[in-house]
Amino acid sequence: MIKRFLIAFVLLAVVCGGLVYFNMFRNQAIQDFFANQQQPAVPVATETVEALSWQPGIEAIGTLRAVRGVDLSVEAGGVVRDVTFTSNDEVEEGELLVQIDDTIEQADLIAARSSVQLAEQTLDRAEALRTRGVSAESSLEEAQASAESARSQVERLEAVLSQKSIKAPFSGTIGIPQVESGQYVTTGTVVATLQDLDTMRVDFTVPEQQRNLVEIGQPISLGAEQDALDYNGTIIGIEPRIDPQTRLVAIRAEVGNEEEALFPGQFVRVRVELPEEPEIIALPQTSIVTSLYGDYVYVVGPAEAEDASEAEQASDAEQADSDTGSQDTETDTAAPAETDEAATADDEQGEALEVRQVFVQTGRRNGQLIEVTEGLSEGDMVVTAGQNRLSNGMPVTLDDSESPLEGNSVEQVSR
Repeated sequence: MIKRFLIAFVLLAVVCGGLVYFNMFRNQAIQDFFANQQQPAVPVATETVEALSWQPGIEAIGTLRAVRGVDLSVEAGGVVRDVTFTSNDEVEEGELLVQIDDTIEQADLIAARSSVQLAEQTLDRAEALRTRGVSAESSLEEAQASAESARSQVERLEAVLSQKSIKAPFSGTIGIPQVESGQYVTTGTVVATLQDLDTMRVDFTVPEQQRNLVEIGQPISLGAEQDALDYNGTIIGIEPRIDPQTRLVAIRAEVGNEEEALFPGQFVRVRVELPEEPEIIALPQTSIVTSLYGDYVYVVGPAEAEDASEAEQASDAEQADSDTGSQDTETDTAAPAETDEAATADDEQGEALEVRQVFVQTGRRNGQLIEVTEGLSEGDMVVTAGQNRLSNGMPVTLDDSESPLEGNSVEQVSR
């Protein structure tokens, strides 16, 4: 009985030990497999660092206004008799736009003109009598005063009548009518807006620290988007006073609008062009990675660590060959052949590349480019896309089909 128990215990111990050994062997094999497995190369887009001509500028946000633009309003109240325009009509200077009922004023003007005629006739008789010496000087003076008063009354009524007629003060595009025929309007009621769209003004501000960089006549570019500054203008005015509340300087520029694609009140992005600077290193903004420790880029270079490992393996092989002596002559003969085949395969695949993390100092921005002041030199190959898959020392392959500057050459910087 005891013998059977011992045999069963031994068999159980053997089985358990085998299972434990198998699990340990399997885990070690898995660890060795992943430890010796070569990390696959990651395809990345790159850009070679080159010194270029940099066009610095001052970025700002502005508002467009027409050089000539007004809101037409009523000067004298009354009932609107006629509206002679429709929305977006091109009107000429002096063209009648709105007529307010002036029947009473027209009647008063007729009476005033009659009074002028009577006063002038009375003045003529007084002058004739005074010439013959049969009238007093005071009578002549009274006749002259009456005539002047009658004339001034006519002028006053003519001025009131002109206020009843709203005419275009300059040629331009008229807006949507704000009044209708038969409507009673009071003084100050806006009738419509009139804008001359041929030339536009843009008002914007810059910080006081950049005031000395701005001058009258300096060129600017503007547009609705940062990457589409398609319109060019010139600075025509700089406020001589810095706003003590915002510490900003108000600037006005003028830009042509022949195609009438810009409109008053529109929000635009403005860039004041500064003198060009040569030999500046700049990269696509997509190549810069921001972290808590600073900005950095990935620079592509030869796989130095892998080369060193291969050199150590070759040294170990040579040492083993010297120990075995002449017994391994055939093996030595085959080894160079295998080495030549491996070298040929490496040549076909190209030089092994890896990335290394390099911290940089960045400066100004211009469109899609950013200035790099420290950390890089000409000729460095920098990753511009795919950084989220990278880590320091990771093998990579070049794939410039995803370059962010495709179709957007660096010549934009020196435009």
